[in-house]
Amino acid sequence: MGCSISGLNALYESATGGGDSTQGDWSHEAYLLFPVHLDGTLFDNANIMLSRKEFYSTADVLQIFRQMCEGLKHMHSFDPPYAHNDVKPGNVLITRRKGQAPVATLMDFGSARPARKQIRSRSEALQLQEWAAEHCSAPYRAPELWDCPSHADIDVRTDIWSLGCTLYAIMFNVSPFEYALGESGGSLQLAIVNGQLKWPAGPNPPYPDELRQFVIWMLQPQPAMRPHIGDVVLHVDKLIAKYLS
Repeated sequence: MGCSISGLNALYESATGGGDSTQGDWSHEAYLLFPVHLDGTLFDNANIMLSRKEFYSTADVLQIFRQMCEGLKHMHSFDPPYAHNDVKPGNVLITRRKGQAPVATLMDFGSARPARKQIRSRSEALQLQEWAAEHCSAPYRAPELWDCPSHADIDVRTDIWSLGCTLYAIMFNVSPFEYALGESGGSLQLAIVNGQLKWPAGPNPPYPDELRQFVIWMLQPQPAMRPHIGDVVLHVDKLIAKYLS
């Protein structure tokens, strides 16, 4: 069962006598039903899998990622387009089904807002950086939100960066730039701004090189070099056709 905003408005007006909060019968109740995801988030699963040295198969990685893309594509298709601004494993609910691909659901839209923003002064750039520091998780935050130029056109490709980071995290159970926090003199911000991507050392799951190149395609420090969500969907569909057929 679902309940739309218009439906909730109708229930409210009915309960308040046509919108007047001082009159009406308050005996009406609205019930909102949501699906239960007993397996938690991708972040929860990553911690468990990391401790067990387990990894998703290529098929599961692609299908989880494809479902995330579908949710993001819907937001980016709004007029004007909206950015999620906090795409990360902790905001992706997961449900495992025996013998079937995991079901993934993008959630937590508290940071969502219109994606396009023109920056035309140092003051505006600093305001954006302050907003991003509060609303966008640091390991998944796009470079332009760490060090915004005084003249910039911000768009939906901030989400594409976060999407690339999340794909990496689905593959390896860790985010791609947090390694910098464990290095002497390391800086998470510098690693992200410079696009200093490192692959995990030691034995890794046998993911095809095309999957790694897919990550690199999205993790371009310059926003103009990143694909849009439609291109990402087309590419992941090609990989699914190749590796799941």
